[in-house]
Amino acid sequence: MDALTSSTESNFLHWHAISPDTLLDTQKSDPKKGLAIEEVKQRLTKYGLNALPEHKRRSVLTLFFKQFQSPLIYLLLSAAIIAFLLKEISDAAVILVVVLLNSLIGAIQEGKAERSLESLRKLSKLIVTVRREGQDLRIEAQELVPGDILLLGAGDAVAADGRIIEARDLSVSEATLTGESLPVRKNISVLQVDTILAERKNMVYSGTFVTSGRGIAVVVTTGQKTEVGKISKLSAEGKKLLTPLEEKVAHFGKMIIYLAIIVFILIIGIGSLRGLAFPEIFMVGVSQIVSMIPEGLPVAITVALAVGVRRMARKKAIVRNLSAVETLGSIDVICTDKTGTLTKNEMTVRELYLPSGENVEVTGVGYAPHGEINVMGVKQDQTDKRIDSLLTAGVLCNDASLIQDESNQWKILGDPTEGALLTLAAKRGMNKKEFEQRFPRKNEIPFDSTIKLMATEHQIGKMTITWLKGAPEKILKYCSVDEKPHLVGNDMAQRALRVLAFAEVQGPITEEMRKGNFTGDIKFLGLMGQLDPPRNEVREAVQECLKAGIRPVMVTGDHKRTGLAVGDILGFMRKDDEVVDGLELEKMSEKELEDRIGHISIFARVHPEQKLRIIQAFQKKKNVVAMTGDGVNDAPALVRADVGVAMGLTGTETAKEAAKIIITDDNFATIVEAVKQGRLVYRNVKKLILFLFSTSISELIVLFTAILLGYPPPLAAVQILWINLVTDGVLSINLIMEPEEGDEMRQQPIPRDELLIDSKMTRRILLLSPTIAISALCYFFYVSAIGKTFSEVQTQTFTVMVVAQWFNALNCRSGTKSVFKLSLLRNKWLVVGLLAGNLLQVLVIYAPFMNQIFHTTPISLLEALVIGIVGSSVLWVEEIRKFFIHRERV
Repeated sequence: MDALTSSTESNFLHWHAISPDTLLDTQKSDPKKGLAIEEVKQRLTKYGLNALPEHKRRSVLTLFFKQFQSPLIYLLLSAAIIAFLLKEISDAAVILVVVLLNSLIGAIQEGKAERSLESLRKLSKLIVTVRREGQDLRIEAQELVPGDILLLGAGDAVAADGRIIEARDLSVSEATLTGESLPVRKNISVLQVDTILAERKNMVYSGTFVTSGRGIAVVVTTGQKTEVGKISKLSAEGKKLLTPLEEKVAHFGKMIIYLAIIVFILIIGIGSLRGLAFPEIFMVGVSQIVSMIPEGLPVAITVALAVGVRRMARKKAIVRNLSAVETLGSIDVICTDKTGTLTKNEMTVRELYLPSGENVEVTGVGYAPHGEINVMGVKQDQTDKRIDSLLTAGVLCNDASLIQDESNQWKILGDPTEGALLTLAAKRGMNKKEFEQRFPRKNEIPFDSTIKLMATEHQIGKMTITWLKGAPEKILKYCSVDEKPHLVGNDMAQRALRVLAFAEVQGPITEEMRKGNFTGDIKFLGLMGQLDPPRNEVREAVQECLKAGIRPVMVTGDHKRTGLAVGDILGFMRKDDEVVDGLELEKMSEKELEDRIGHISIFARVHPEQKLRIIQAFQKKKNVVAMTGDGVNDAPALVRADVGVAMGLTGTETAKEAAKIIITDDNFATIVEAVKQGRLVYRNVKKLILFLFSTSISELIVLFTAILLGYPPPLAAVQILWINLVTDGVLSINLIMEPEEGDEMRQQPIPRDELLIDSKMTRRILLLSPTIAISALCYFFYVSAIGKTFSEVQTQTFTVMVVAQWFNALNCRSGTKSVFKLSLLRNKWLVVGLLAGNLLQVLVIYAPFMNQIFHTTPISLLEALVIGIVGSSVLWVEEIRKFFIHRERV
């Protein structure tokens, strides 16, 4: 035994080859009580957290040197060397300082973005159920220790390696570990020592998930010592993948580099023909390349995504995959479950129907067991066996628990639908724990979405009884009943009630029952109708979707009439729309589904496999689809959807692992809010691109026009560098921080293949860039003509360009709204950027040591005022454009 105990920390103990009793003795654990809390603390100290080593965070120094891995930096460093060789010492020094500062700023910004994303990943934590000191507790997976009693159910993710000591129809998907595509049926038998990992049917492993049934396992290894921990190093060495937007920007950047080289050659050629000194024209050419290449854009994209993720987290949407942020902006179909997402998921049994034909009213709301059970308006006493039989089935064929928390609030552990049955029974004084002790469960068929029912077998004295609970259309077809229960069930469903049917079978669960074949004397016990009221905010969210070009589609397991009733209340149904149930969907060909799906707003009584088919049909029609899910069988659909959305409150761990986004309040309105944030991220990236390229092109126009007309370059090389790396630098990231304009959900979804510079942006660039260039050139020609020194001419032209960039940043905040209708204080980051830009510009003009480096001279207050007026011309031209757009819309 000592050898076994000491080998808990080793890798060679064959847990699958020892009996459950030996295992429990080895781990000093009790399956009924679990570990003591004090023992857990000691083991946590000894073995550490149940977690794999996190990727080592990159230091600021590492990120700093990463900034040098850029063609632009290589170009600037080459230019600095050439400038030094040409005796242009000050220019070489400026380039080196700018490179260092730009790299430092980039490293700091990227570091902040990484830390932000890292902190948000921790919000989505795996939760498991363990038994400690006789209580079943929900804890974070990282708190598991060897010896813990781990409780497993359908949809649970396995968070540590464990030896199974109890299994009831337990099947586990191990595809992520062994590659086996089919779930593995588990048992507790002792295996041979040399049994390979894929055949160890008495073990569960971290990283896998339960597909059906229930089980209990003893944790044997955690963290790095698990099977998945042994191979974690491979994933740690994996290369970080770019999001589609980052890839698009990278490709776009390469094209710009080629274009910049052509421009460089043209500048050198034209300058040489004009007889300009080679050192001067060379440095101007290099500076112009810098102005064209959006060197800050990749870091800005990272920051934009990080900001979007953080904003979504504040709105209760946790992003697990960065690409989801940008995809959200393109979503044009949202397929959503009904229960808990469109409704409050606060189930209350409101009506019963008894086999004798009587309707029973139930009063009370919520999970508190307060209320009455009335037949024909008369309160029933405790001796009505018809009601007792129905409620007994509801209590025993049930996996939920009704509890009171520390504040004496009644809560449900488990499925809310089952919880409502316990609340109903408690109103009649029926306690689940007492019933389970009197009538112990011997066997079960867990709820299956295919057969749409659950069955549990119980010992009643010397008798064996199996209770059934499920969809009325399934249960009633096994019972000898007339048409009335069907009509009553349909009536309940039309009034937005979720309907369950109950039945009783004399005898045990058979293999035929597991296949969905129920025959023999099956006694109908009655119907229960539960009300789950729609969320107050959902109707508004649905209308917001429709205005935004997004089509909401309900995909529910509830009855067709229930779905339609709720859909009508919330505004899902448009003119000529239809409701289709799972049976009708099954009969449709792929072609028919594709033809009709544009007019189907509600899919009812669908099973999870059909969700996948619905998604594929929408995607074939070129729709971009978000799909909600909470169950283990929803995982394939969540993975296939463009954005899979898991429920944070009711979702299984399997669903959460498959999803790209987790909404922590299970609310449809939160999904809509996430879409809005996705659109905002993309819109802000486009604002930044507009700002950077309108600047670059205006500089090109100024430079080429002046040289072609025989003038010397209006801007010195170091002044061009200042504009693009300092003036633009303090504003670009700040522009990414723009908040919502308010009309994000009044725009159409973003086409997935939309160009970064589309036709709308092109038209704005063709307006803004010439305006800036004409302003600067006119001022340049004017001051040249009145006899200013060339240093004064360059300084003032340089300042006009800088001031124009400040006003242009204000222009880029919105494509339609006037600057004067957007409070500057809405974006405090932009305010800081503008203040910093002004202070730096004052420094470069008035500080003597900066005058020498940047070839500037001080300007008078009057000249500064005139420059401000000239530089603002780009603002007034853009305001005129916005005025006409507004007038057309009105």
